[in-house]
Amino acid sequence: MRCCDVERLWDEMREGVEPRREHVLAHLRACPECQEIYRENEGIAYCLTCLPPVDPPQSLVPGILDHIKTAVKTMTPDSIAKVDSPIGGLYVAFRHTGITAVALDRGEGEEAVFGKLQRRLGRGLIPSQAPQWVSDTVAAFFRTHRPDLEKVDISDLTPFEQSALRAAATIPPGEVRSYGWIAESIGQPAASRAVGRAMARNPVPFLYPCHRVVDSSGALHQYAYGVELKARILAMEGYKSVGPVRIAVKVPRG
Repeated sequence: MRCCDVERLWDEMREGVEPRREHVLAHLRACPECQEIYRENEGIAYCLTCLPPVDPPQSLVPGILDHIKTAVKTMTPDSIAKVDSPIGGLYVAFRHTGITAVALDRGEGEEAVFGKLQRRLGRGLIPSQAPQWVSDTVAAFFRTHRPDLEKVDISDLTPFEQSALRAAATIPPGEVRSYGWIAESIGQPAASRAVGRAMARNPVPFLYPCHRVVDSSGALHQYAYGVELKARILAMEGYKSVGPVRIAVKVPRG
């Protein structure tokens, strides 16, 4: 038995584990170096047992509870309701902090839609009637094409995703910007592809207008509900397209 083996087995030896105990003792009798290390460790253990018990500071428990509140993600289910819109029925998930997800009704059935949204949100959904503020928020967007971001909650997203979506929300109705423009505006000019992924993962399409983001060539690129719907929404907002699947990109200088 080697010295390193003995070091790993000291705790087991103290508990009387067999048959290694005898092997360890035999090694200790013959190894002065391990005898010295053993005495040092035993001395430390004895000193620790002599220390008086110390009461934790009064701030410890509140501090732990505060940490749990901020670090542990709430699993309380969101409510979800179906709301009419000019592009069809929308399933809108919400909680007291705002709208958390939006999905277009494409005839898949509620069970399929709920399943996708639950996986996206990481928590359950409770079917409900849409409160007035939810209906008004959706209606106001399709009337003015300007989202009321105070009524939308994207706090579950990563800081990068939140920054990218907030930049997209600054694009005026009737205009588009490129993924590169978004990356530049959030101070990460090399992150165009990551911006594209953030747009694809947008849980609140329309309200955070990822449909106003196109690729550098001006192509509509991918969209969760198809490029035809993307072109339709842009047309509703007043953008003049030059074709069914491509539009001109007007990227402001600076």
